[in-house]
Amino acid sequence: MKAVSSRTTAGINIGAKMIAADNSGAKIVRIVSVKRGKGRKGKQQCAKVGDWVKVAVKKGNPDMKGKVFDAILIRQKKSWRRLTGERVAFEDNAVALLKDEKGNPKGTQIKGPVSKEVLERWPQVAKIASMMY
Repeated sequence: MKAVSSRTTAGINIGAKMIAADNSGAKIVRIVSVKRGKGRKGKQQCAKVGDWVKVAVKKGNPDMKGKVFDAILIRQKKSWRRLTGERVAFEDNAVALLKDEKGNPKGTQIKGPVSKEVLERWPQVAKIASMMY
């Protein structure tokens, strides 16, 4: 996984419910774990923009409901600082589901903006993003 060119702040805990912003069939998902996340013993892990997470589908297509998928966190409400000095925050928390371990997205389009940090780390997700911020 490529490094991110900003000091992203961990803003989403395990167990948080969020929107699936792609057209994969899931509507609401819950974060189960953070993959390749660094943590301290005894401390619960947190996710930030551009992280690879495991999510369980809570609402959506009946055949997807209850299943666990990999996903990329594309938006977060908690503000973070970019190296240019600007602070960035979005209106909601959102993920894009993945279909395999290589980072290929399950859907064919993403609704709403996607952060630049995601685009530089996950180029396959960048291809289906409608707008970037």
